[in-house]
Amino acid sequence: MQYSKERAPSEAMEYNPLLTGFSRTLMISSARPYRAHRPGPFGVSALILAGLLSMAEPAMAQESTAKARAKRPASGATHAKLRPDVARFRARVEAVLGEAHAQRAYWGVLVRDRDTGETLYELNADHFFRPGSNTKLFTTALALSQLGPDYRFHTTLGAKSSLSEDGRLVGDLILFGRGDPDLSNRKFPYAGKIERDGPVEKILIELADAAVAKGLKQVDGDIVVDDSVFPYDPYPAGWSIGDLFFTFGAPVSAIALNENSMSIEIRPGNHAGDPAAVAVEPAAAGDTFGREITTSAPGEKPDFSVVRRPGLNFILLRGSIPLGHAPVRLDLAMTDPGETTARALKQILEARGVRVTGGIRVAHAPPPLRRVDVPVVLPSRLPDPPANSYVLAEHVSPALLELIRLTNKISQNLHAELLLRTVGQTKMSLGTTDAGLWIEQDFLKTVGITEGDAVLVDGSGLSQNNLVTPRAITELLLYAYRQPWGADFLSTLPIAGVDGTLENRMKGTAAAGQVQAKTGSLEHEHSIAGYATTLRGEHLIFAIFGNNSPQRGHDATATIDEITVAMVETLGTAPPRKKKQ
Repeated sequence: MQYSKERAPSEAMEYNPLLTGFSRTLMISSARPYRAHRPGPFGVSALILAGLLSMAEPAMAQESTAKARAKRPASGATHAKLRPDVARFRARVEAVLGEAHAQRAYWGVLVRDRDTGETLYELNADHFFRPGSNTKLFTTALALSQLGPDYRFHTTLGAKSSLSEDGRLVGDLILFGRGDPDLSNRKFPYAGKIERDGPVEKILIELADAAVAKGLKQVDGDIVVDDSVFPYDPYPAGWSIGDLFFTFGAPVSAIALNENSMSIEIRPGNHAGDPAAVAVEPAAAGDTFGREITTSAPGEKPDFSVVRRPGLNFILLRGSIPLGHAPVRLDLAMTDPGETTARALKQILEARGVRVTGGIRVAHAPPPLRRVDVPVVLPSRLPDPPANSYVLAEHVSPALLELIRLTNKISQNLHAELLLRTVGQTKMSLGTTDAGLWIEQDFLKTVGITEGDAVLVDGSGLSQNNLVTPRAITELLLYAYRQPWGADFLSTLPIAGVDGTLENRMKGTAAAGQVQAKTGSLEHEHSIAGYATTLRGEHLIFAIFGNNSPQRGHDATATIDEITVAMVETLGTAPPRKKKQ
């Protein structure tokens, strides 16, 4: 399979442009309705009762939904008042959507006054759209509301017994993960660009150094990576097979070394036809994928493709790099991050003189229980939280707010998935996607979102099974703004023309610096939602969706950007203020 440079499957900004195209035809699983269930002695009776209730539910649900929707205004192109500024904006929108490249797509727009909640303009505001990474708005708002901006993750290195006087540990040395999404060399706080400090194994090195400083000299056992705080379920519902190769589709686990991704640097050999030289970071991931890369003739272009093959290490990287060409870096997902982390930790310890008599192991919890009729199945016995009787070293994450800032600014998928599972673990003692979504449904009721207006199956938006309405998004944004953590939440969103996924969009326009919003992007689906201040000083909440669009690259977001700029330029009743340069 060859990969198109134009493809943007997700928006995590660090994926490599040489490996961005991929078919999205095979789905892993599908979304389910929300109902919790714990197996018990009355399972058969419960099934019969559920069957009887299920026959009545659709009619009741339809009646409830119909009543809720009857209270809403019609969802065509409407506006709340015959204000001249709204009329000008409406004319601009109609002109933009009337252009040839936009006519065949499906559009939804909702613009509201941030301070009053008044609707200024709407188009298909109660229709469903695929949100892409705008799903992260729901996930990060949920995390802030349930965990608080100061929540921190703790990762420990320890054992079930203490060291002997001569530095010997009898038993396994265990790295316990608790969902920290960023065990890497990334610098925090995020300040407009991604910065790194040291090797990607930096956190593991710090933990190993701390253990050695406490006297560790020998491990008479294995190096164990324990990610059992979350049931083993690396890929959420609706992720395509093609997503799993790349950093935006990295497997989800409670230990996330380098965001469960690896960087591959490819250099040409000495002669055309020679194998290319390959270096992998982290080095422990070097044997986790296959490679068939040769040196091509000078003057040719680098050409790489990824092939899925049977087996655990399913990635096969094929291609060529021209003789004399500069090194090429590709970023791919790890296939088994737990094993890679255990191997890396063992290598780091041995490099510091620690003797390890055993091997490496990964301790997973059993996969989550699932049934066709109920998605949140609680096990008869919840797993015990990881605990060491003897802790040699501990790493404490940055505050949750800083992790969310990175998540929203660069649209980091793995972070969002781990936040959703952490909510489930914290509130239900079950760190699964389904448990997090269960809590999220209650949260959305608190927000005031009509039941059924947000159908979510993952935390990041990579799944094409997610569906939301523009109205649901704006209700969330309005609610978030009014919370004690609202200003913090707003600060995590990309700024048009300045940073994050909006750094290179709307530069030099009236919207630059005036819009703070989350972007969403899947194949044929694009969106933006957030906050804006117009040139006339009016504060807005808005959501713009374009689905079923064949446009690629800049053309894919041009229509959305034009509507956003028109909103900033036209809306507001006060005289326009001159924008500071």
